[in-house]
Parts: sequence; C-alpha cells; structure tokens
Amino acid sequence: MQVQFKILRQTPGSGRESRFQRYTVEARPEERVLDCLNRIKWEQDQTLGFRSSCGHGVCGSDAMKINGRCALACQKLVRDYGGQEITIEPLPSFRVLKDLIVDMKPFFDNIEKVRPFLVNTSTPPEKERLQSKEDSRKVNEVIRCILCACCTASCPVVLGGGEFLGPAPMVWAFRQVFDSRDQDTLNRLKELDAKEGAFGCENHFECTRACPKEIKVTKSINMLKREIEAHLRGS
Repeated sequence: MQVQFKILRQTPGSGRESRFQRYTVEARPEERVLDCLNRIKWEQDQTLGFRSSCGHGVCGSDAMKINGRCALACQKLVRDYGGQEITIEPLPSFRVLKDLIVDMKPFFDNIEKVRPFLVNTSTPPEKERLQSKEDSRKVNEVIRCILCACCTASCPVVLGGGEFLGPAPMVWAFRQVFDSRDQDTLNRLKELDAKEGAFGCENHFECTRACPKEIKVTKSINMLKREIEAHLRGS
C-alpha cells in the first residue's frame, strides 16, 4: 500500500522557514513508522534528520509527535493510522536542532536534579544490596522508564512554560524514594516539595497516556505527593 507522510522540516539558523514536506512510501500495514522513515532517508531524501538506535522500544531515541501524539516511531505501525496521512513533528517543548532531532540536554539536566542514583552510606556488601520481592515490586513499574521524554513532551504544564521539572524526573524520583535500599528518603521528599517538584503536576494524565512503557506516571507522582504529606506535614 502507498502511505502518505507529512513531515515538519526545519533547520534553525539556516535562514529557511519551517515547512511540511510530503513523501509517499510503499509499505505493508504491519511495518513500523520507523521503517518508513528509514526508507525515506535511504531512498528519497538523505537530508531528513531523525534519531533512532535499537528500533525495538528499548532505547527511546526515536520519540516524536505522530498524528498529534508523542510516541516511539519503532512502536507505531502503519496500520495504526487506518490509511490516513501520517503527520510527523518533533517533540513539543524541546528546542529543535534539525527536523525531528531535538536538544535533549535540558531534559537530562532535570533528571539529574532529582539525584537518580542510590544513596546508601553503609558498608557495601560483598556482592549486591539485596531487597525483598515485596520491596522490589514497589518500583518494578517505574524502572521500565527509558527516558524517551514522551511524557514530558505531552505534559500541559511543561508545554505551558511552568516551573515543573516534568513527569520523567518525578518517575526517577519515585524510583529512589520507594527503593528500600536508599537512605536519603526524607531529603528527597523535601526537595520534591516544591512547584518544580511533585506539586507542579496538575493531574492531566497526558504523561500516562503517552508513556510507551505503560507506566502509570500520574499515579506515581500522586504517591510522591502523599509521601510528602505524610512525612513532612504529618497528614
């Protein structure tokens, strides 16, 4: 079948205005949007810029806006769009470097602000720090995060220019707050008790809808809010 693509082309600083460019690709219904993008680049237009790596929903590098929704191009199939024209744009709220390639540095800087690593000052064990299966289950869902930024790019608060760090940093904060091996829970909660922290979330649930790993992002953020209320405000 012939699939019509409309892709936003832009190269900031080049002097050329942003524009949509159309391409026609021969593809099977079960092929991925990423397959079609590769075909466009390899066979029609080598100047098209986009990121991809593993192609299997693990690296998160091919996140983009497809027909109005942030998603991974390697997870979306041609048949998902019912034969309609597929419009592709870069992730919203990110600075565009070229076409579908955006500057991810501010996103990763915000992840760093929540200290996405284990804090434990006790003597390291011989092999590893163990935890029970029950404790492990508390974070089993959020550790699926692949840092694709679909959630952050879909968040109305972030899109509105608010101070909120974004849903992804909150997921990584959740990962540490609820990890039984971490010893800095109280300080983490104090850091999250701010407009840019957990309470910046307004419960739009767009992050949860966009997450390609089906993490209940909004629920995780609300659980952080409850932890803050319980440990810092005594409610």
